[in-house]
Amino acid sequence: MRLWSIHPSYLDSKGLVALWREALLAQHVLMGKTAGYKNHPQLIRFKNTSNPVGAIASYLRAIAVEATNRGYNFDKSKIENKRINSNLLVTNGQAEYELQHLLNKLKTRNPSLYNSLRDTKRIKLHPLFSKVRGGVEPWEVV
Repeated sequence: MRLWSIHPSYLDSKGLVALWREALLAQHVLMGKTAGYKNHPQLIRFKNTSNPVGAIASYLRAIAVEATNRGYNFDKSKIENKRINSNLLVTNGQAEYELQHLLNKLKTRNPSLYNSLRDTKRIKLHPLFSKVRGGVEPWEVV
């Protein structure tokens, strides 16, 4: 499960669809509707909010907006009718790590997108997140 902190506009179509599916799975997990993935490290930042389901629903809405901007038709009725009124924090190190991870994937999967993103200096975040100083988040450390 990968729930990107970087903006969904960086993802190619395959990545955007995968993110949508994984975020929907995360929503099910946070609602207690599935037995698996309950302790998945990518869920920590959502679980640590006062409103985990509202946080993941807000996350999903931004993905749906990106999909609509690209002419895709993601089923928004799958998003819970909850919201979170604050941003989650992500470190600049985490954002850099994620962009590099994505670039490594795109190098072979989508070379033209890779070429357009490889010199990115100011990383745009998913709208749910605000950047703070720091290194890679603990769930990413190998």
